[in-house]
Amino acid sequence: MPYDSLTRRRLLQAFGALAAGATVAGCAGPGSSSNDKPSGIDTTGPVEGDLSFAHWRAEDKKAFADIIDAFTKANSKVSVRQDISPSYDYQSKALQQIRGGNVGDVFVAFRGAQFVDMVGAGLYADLSKQPWAENYDQELAAPGKHDGELLGFPYQYVFNMPVYNVNLLQKAGYEEPPTDWDGFLAMCRKLKAQGVTPIAWPGGEPGNAGHLLNSMVMNNAPSDDMFAKMEAGDYKATDDWYVHTLEQYAQLRPYFQKNATGTQVEPAEQMFVDEKAAMLATGSFHIIALRAVGAKFPMDCLAPITVAEKDAKYQGIHNATFILGVNTKSDNTPAAVKFLEYLSDPKVAVKYADATVQHSTIKGVEYTNKDLKALEPWLEKKTMLAPRFQFVDLDIAAAVENAAIEVVGGKDPEKAAQAAEKIADQRRK
Repeated sequence: MPYDSLTRRRLLQAFGALAAGATVAGCAGPGSSSNDKPSGIDTTGPVEGDLSFAHWRAEDKKAFADIIDAFTKANSKVSVRQDISPSYDYQSKALQQIRGGNVGDVFVAFRGAQFVDMVGAGLYADLSKQPWAENYDQELAAPGKHDGELLGFPYQYVFNMPVYNVNLLQKAGYEEPPTDWDGFLAMCRKLKAQGVTPIAWPGGEPGNAGHLLNSMVMNNAPSDDMFAKMEAGDYKATDDWYVHTLEQYAQLRPYFQKNATGTQVEPAEQMFVDEKAAMLATGSFHIIALRAVGAKFPMDCLAPITVAEKDAKYQGIHNATFILGVNTKSDNTPAAVKFLEYLSDPKVAVKYADATVQHSTIKGVEYTNKDLKALEPWLEKKTMLAPRFQFVDLDIAAAVENAAIEVVGGKDPEKAAQAAEKIADQRRK
C-alpha cells in the first residue's frame, strides 16, 4: 500500500492493535503541555460516587464486569461504568475526553507516546507512594515510570510475536522452533510442503502487521534503541541493518498466505483456527480471540531468529501496556484510588489475567489458565521490549513499517527503504 494512500484513520489504525503502545504527540490536542507535572490528589474522604473506567479492551468487558461487581459489593456507595472505545478511537480521542473530566475517573493509556502525552497533560495523579504500588513488579512495569517513579500502572504483559500451532510444528518435525534464520526458512519450507501456509499475516491491517517487525529487527539492529535513533536521525531506514531486514521480509514472501498485504486480522485468525496456517504473526494477546472462534489445539509463541544462533541477543518480544491511572480531574478521587488499589490486588489481577489470557505485571500472581501456563516459560526468557513503540512520530513509524509491507507486496527492499527514509527525513526537519 503506497504511503500516500494512507489516510489519517489508517495511520491511527496502524497503532490500534491490541496491546500496542504508541500514538502521536499531535493527539494531545489544544492546550496540552509537556511542561505540566504529575499532580497529587486527595485520597482521603468518603469512598463513594459514580466512576467511569475508560479503556479500549471490549474483549475484556465481561472480565472487568465481574471484577467491578465484586468491588462494588465491598464498596456499596460506589458504582463503576466501563466507557470502552475502539483502540484507534481511544488513541485519537481519549486524552481530550479524559481531560474534560466527563469520562475516565480511572483510565488507561497505551505504552509510549500516549502515556507520555497524558503525563504531560497532568492527567495521571501521582500515586507512586501508595503502599499498593509496590504490588507491581518494578521491572515489568517500567513503561509506566515517569522521572523514575511508577506513575502509571501497566496491567498487561504480553508477547508481541507469532503464535503457533504446536501440533502442526510437531507434524513437520519440530518439537521446538528453530533458533536461527536458515532453520526458520527450512521450517517454513517443510510446512508449505505439507500443504500448510506457514505464516498467516494481516498485512492489510498495519497495526497488526507491524508486530512482526519487532522480532525481525530485535537481533538485526545495532542497538536496542534502534527506532528511537531512527526517528532522531542517528540511524536511517537505508542503513544496511534495516535494508537487510527488508530483504529477509522478501525471503518470507512464499510463506505468507495469498494476498497477504490485503488481509485483515480476522481472516488471518480464521486461517490459523482452521489449521490452514501454522503461525499467526501478531501476538499472545490474540489467543483469547482465537479460542473464542474455535481453536482447540495447543499454542505457543515463537520469534523468527534472523541471525545465526550464536549471534542472537534476544529470544523474543514482550510488551507492558494498558497503563492504569487515576484522573486528576476526577470528582471522586478517593473512590477511584480505591478501585485502582482493588485492581492491583494479586488475587484480583490473576482473575483478570486468567479471564483475558494476558499475563500480569503484579507480583505474586499464579496463573491457572492453560494458555498462560503454556506461555509461562517466556517470562524467564530473554525478550526485548517491543521496539516499534519507540517511535513517537506516527508518520515516521508508518513509513518505516509500511516499507516491510510493500516489500512483501513485491517492492524492491532498497527502494522501499529509500522511500521510507525520504519521509522520515522530511519529518525530522
